[in-house]
Amino acid sequence: MKFNNIQSCHLGPEISPEQFIPEHFFLFLLRGSMVAYDGYKYYSMKQGDYCIARKNHLVRYTKHKEDGQFEKVIIAFDEAFLKKFLERHPYQVEATDNDDSFLFVKEDKFIKSYIDSLEPYYNGKEQIEATFVDVKREELLMILLKNHSSLKDIFFNFNSPHKADLELFMNSNYKFNISLERFAYLSGRSLSTFKREFKTIFATSPGKWLTHRRLQEARYLLEHEHKKPNEIYFELGFEDLSHFSFAFKKQFGDSPKNIVDKKTIVH
Repeated sequence: MKFNNIQSCHLGPEISPEQFIPEHFFLFLLRGSMVAYDGYKYYSMKQGDYCIARKNHLVRYTKHKEDGQFEKVIIAFDEAFLKKFLERHPYQVEATDNDDSFLFVKEDKFIKSYIDSLEPYYNGKEQIEATFVDVKREELLMILLKNHSSLKDIFFNFNSPHKADLELFMNSNYKFNISLERFAYLSGRSLSTFKREFKTIFATSPGKWLTHRRLQEARYLLEHEHKKPNEIYFELGFEDLSHFSFAFKKQFGDSPKNIVDKKTIVH
């Protein structure tokens, strides 16, 4: 699949580096592939795929390069932009039961032509010239809504996350390395309410529970799945290997490496 000289580019506000999607964005993979996990299911994206990543979802990405390259087109639809669009183009929004983190969009002549149309505006620095950003974003949004009218119920729903079952929510999302404020917001609670209800359910603080739960999972992976420490620390929400090893030894009295070595000797 060839799209002339288009390389990675980005339109709209920057995407958060956290494992959290703060605003909807359109993603097109030019080169490479990617697997995303949202705590409930996996989403596989290959070169040439189009999808919508939905706001207020937790996601971890694993990127795979093709011939040493991973290139994508990202177009962000932030709330301020969407509200201005809605003022000019009114839509009747309805409730939706679809809670998928990624919505795949089939290629058609309009979207393909749109991607091709980005090339004249592309300045080679992963950013379209500022003059054309909102014009091109609005053009894409109109194409998407024309071909997939149900997307209006996704894009123009400006409500905060609904109140979730806290025990289920935390046991599904404890691996994500985000702040307590994010956990509270995504579970549909204020931070104070989140902490209070958390203590009632789990009989401990969120910080202590998260560390303990992640380390329990780590021990299981080391002992039963024969994983190596450097393969699991990041996916369990630890920022670096040394922090993971220190916390693991403090909880279990032995280092992750020793756990692996003992299992290797036994087998």
